[in-house]
Amino acid sequence: MSEIKNLNPERVWKHFYSLTQIPRPSKKETKVIEFMKNFGESLGLETIVDHIGNVIIKKPATPGMENRKGIIFQGHLDMVPQKNSDKTHDFEKDPIETLIDGDWVKANGTTLGADNGMGCAAAMAVLEAKDLVHGPIEALFTIDEETGMTGANELKPGFLKGDILMNLDSEDEGELYVGCAGGVDVNVYMKYPELDMPQAFVAYKLSVTGLKGGHSGMDINIGRANSNKILFRFLTHSIHFFDLKISEVNGGSLRNAIPRESFAIVAVPENEASKFEKEVVEFEKIFKQEFSKSEPDMQMKLIKTDNPSKVMAQDEMQKICKAVYVCPHGVERMSDDMPGLVETSNNLAIVKCINGEFTVNCLVRSSVDSAKDGVMHKIGVLFDLIGAEVAFEGAYPGWKPNMDSPILKTMIKTYENLYNKTPEIKAIHAGLECGILGAVYPNWDMISFGPTIRYPHSPDEKILIPSVEKFWEYIVATLKNAPIKE
Repeated sequence: MSEIKNLNPERVWKHFYSLTQIPRPSKKETKVIEFMKNFGESLGLETIVDHIGNVIIKKPATPGMENRKGIIFQGHLDMVPQKNSDKTHDFEKDPIETLIDGDWVKANGTTLGADNGMGCAAAMAVLEAKDLVHGPIEALFTIDEETGMTGANELKPGFLKGDILMNLDSEDEGELYVGCAGGVDVNVYMKYPELDMPQAFVAYKLSVTGLKGGHSGMDINIGRANSNKILFRFLTHSIHFFDLKISEVNGGSLRNAIPRESFAIVAVPENEASKFEKEVVEFEKIFKQEFSKSEPDMQMKLIKTDNPSKVMAQDEMQKICKAVYVCPHGVERMSDDMPGLVETSNNLAIVKCINGEFTVNCLVRSSVDSAKDGVMHKIGVLFDLIGAEVAFEGAYPGWKPNMDSPILKTMIKTYENLYNKTPEIKAIHAGLECGILGAVYPNWDMISFGPTIRYPHSPDEKILIPSVEKFWEYIVATLKNAPIKE
């Protein structure tokens, strides 16, 4: 695992390696907060931990650069804890096992944490370096970005004095991001009655696995399957052809990750068991054919299990299955202003039916607030029709592009001078912290960029090694050319 410390640039990779050794799933960042605090203090730099756990480290300008605008490097300390079902890993205790695979670094069966560990590592390298030319530097390391943007939402005015926010949480080298979508969680809750398991039934564990999943902002438009949609499509079909009973459903795990795995405990009469088993085989073939390009490893399997003691009441089971089956998932609309950019989407992220309680968690994203509200209320109306309670929570604003941004002009020119080509200027459908932070510090000029990362929020996450070297080179050159204070 330590081999990654020898990759170029070593000053960045050594810090990334250190972060892989510290458990830091969202909402469990105590160890990494303490690590970052100790790091700043070990450099003799002013280090602040605010009331929520954000860490701020400040570094003075180098001689002759005091007249430059202050730059704030920003990244989030937490990572998405996703692993393959056959992988034994405790994200609260175990380090990430890193592997070098050609030009890529990835993890062994888990998320890598390059989102956003590599951005944090680059900021650490800037803070530690004694050979860089730069104006005043501040580094803001936020917490809990992945499950609620708690750190960004709780940041207070007055802590930071800089003029330019450089968010290091984008995932394509050579692209500069100047806007992002806002979002809102749609959370559904309903109690349902349970009945005793009938006699002469056969019980199974039904599983949908092998999907790629991915980031619900970055990957929502590339046609990957949603394990919850697959599962409930089959369950809804089976209700019409079998005397199906459902005891339990557990699908998806994170609101901002496209579901990769969903499971259900179901039962059918003994005289229907053989036919039901064949139906699963046939539907697996159908799904594999439909998603042959995007999900080549998809599996839908049955394993016999002990009969559960309780099953869902029939009427509520049908209502729940139908509602989840028709709940929107995926792209709702593409942007009229920026070709190829998703404007509005929904991720049907988590569905659970356990011990008489039905819950659904969706994440609606949009760069248009009215469109976000429209999809949010559409989902709410759907589940209201079956008698569920619906709550809209955790709303966060988008970030409106400013094409006259001084730092944007500086970074375009710097990139052209380094690589003899113009970087792409984009907005992103994912939710960056810039919109929230910019509301607290409205004077900031903001931009987002980063190295090339693929399949974040999934165990396939990986980072392109050559892109990290360019990412670092670009940071160093931009610091030299930072705008002068007016």
